[in-house]
Amino acid sequence: MFRHCHRIIFLIGLTGCFLALDDINCATAPEPGDMRGVGKVEFPISCAPAVQSEFARGVALLHSFFYEEARRVFTAVAERDPKCAMAQWGIAMTWWHPIWTPPTPDEMSAGKAAIEKAKAMNPGTEREREFIRALNIYYNSPDARTAAAVGQSCHGPVGPRDRVVAYETAMRQLRDKYPDDFEVQTFHAFAVLAVGYATLDDATLSKQLEAAAILEKLWKQNPNHPGVVHYLIHCYDYPQFAQRGLAAAQTYDSIAPWVPHALHMPSHIFTRLGMWDQSIAANRASAEASRAYAAMRHRDATEAEELHALDYMAYSYLQEARDIEARKIVDFAGTVRKTNPELEFSGAYALAAIPTRYAFERNDWASAATLTVPNLPHWSSFPFMEALIEYGHALGRAHTGDHDGARKSIARMRELRDATKDPKFDYFKRHLDLQMQAASAWVAAAEGKKNEAIETLRRAADAEDILGKHPVSPGAFVPIREQLGTLLLEVGQAKQAQREFEAALKIYPGRFRGLYGAALAAEQAGDKQNASRYYAKLAAQTTKSDGSRDELNHVREFLAAQTKAPNSRDVANSRE
Repeated sequence: MFRHCHRIIFLIGLTGCFLALDDINCATAPEPGDMRGVGKVEFPISCAPAVQSEFARGVALLHSFFYEEARRVFTAVAERDPKCAMAQWGIAMTWWHPIWTPPTPDEMSAGKAAIEKAKAMNPGTEREREFIRALNIYYNSPDARTAAAVGQSCHGPVGPRDRVVAYETAMRQLRDKYPDDFEVQTFHAFAVLAVGYATLDDATLSKQLEAAAILEKLWKQNPNHPGVVHYLIHCYDYPQFAQRGLAAAQTYDSIAPWVPHALHMPSHIFTRLGMWDQSIAANRASAEASRAYAAMRHRDATEAEELHALDYMAYSYLQEARDIEARKIVDFAGTVRKTNPELEFSGAYALAAIPTRYAFERNDWASAATLTVPNLPHWSSFPFMEALIEYGHALGRAHTGDHDGARKSIARMRELRDATKDPKFDYFKRHLDLQMQAASAWVAAAEGKKNEAIETLRRAADAEDILGKHPVSPGAFVPIREQLGTLLLEVGQAKQAQREFEAALKIYPGRFRGLYGAALAAEQAGDKQNASRYYAKLAAQTTKSDGSRDELNHVREFLAAQTKAPNSRDVANSRE
């Protein structure tokens, strides 16, 4: 992970952390906060010359979403130069996470306080004033003139997306004023991307592509810029574009080789492309870096960044049928009692997702039906996270014959959806609607209403395909199109099932359940060629399997029979 040191030893397990550094020739190893470890950023400011490099380091960390450490750097800059307005701008930027979720009330207050300080300090240049003005527009409800300029209603509260759109408009003006300024261009591209992420209904992903076009040009100018590479990965984190993001994914970890999020981000593309070994390696490095950072800060809480990486890691293990390795992560997640930050939704999501995925991916419906809610003090802040556990209960109970229990779980999902009031979590509310439909379909199927169940799953699958996945997640909990394929198989419609599994594989290539479903459907439909192809791919993907899945027994039996069976030419030759 730390590539510049000849001998560095990490001894990190799932239940503890011990970091041993060999002093031999380690002078060039990037330590936390070392610019050599965060990429190349040049951001000139009018503050004291002595803080210039530190400020640039903070911006580099900001570009890699290492918000806590960036805040430390900007705060230190402010202490060394109390008149440095841009240090306060930097602090304010760390409280807003543009493509994650909008700030909590406390984060919003902290960000507003910092940007107010920046405004009051009379920034030294017009460029600095424009950076501060743009961020101030985000943090403060725009007046009537600003609202009208960005096409917003001047009545009622400004919503999260309105703020993002207003900020992007201000950054676009700054970009036009300084067309040759690299950081202005980069921050504007990121603002465009943020609008894309805040626009759930844009199936064309126009803003993501607009941002990517800017970033591709910038990448040629500075191949070691952490933000450009990072944001490109996010621009291309979609099934139809993932291949375009592979070069950036293969580069980012070397640009910022000690930053946990930088080590994790390549796995977004690897997951999209079904590159499970690479995803596992990236997330292992990220989890270890997160744990080492927590130890350095003497914290007993589990980093949300570590949990985020572990969710992606467990998902990848499950696609390779490495169930024992995945189980270790499930067990570790069950021990977590405190996260840092406490109200970071990515950590809460991982704690709900990891055990639920483990049950779903292995068809362990009995375990899914009895999943327990994580024991965290702030869990109630995220009702839609508990709904993910209830989704496990609903599908588990529907598949094990407890139809009344499944209905109760669906009703509870509805309560938790309705309890999610904050518009910043609208994506999860929409997904919950589709998950409730899927669970209801399985209850209907169990009661003999097969056609109704198929149509319900089909509508939900179409909607889920359009909605896509949230960046916090490596993928949907058993994509509903896969569920549709499974039900079609159960009712004897093998050809139709094969089409659904193949459609799911275009969105989620390399998924174990997708490959197995497509193979089994092809086999039952008499399509031996495609059955062999899918089974062979699954066999190659699961060479490291450490579990005992029945599906793999069938894969081996089928391929063995194919090997033994003489082909038509051999039969003809033997007759001659």
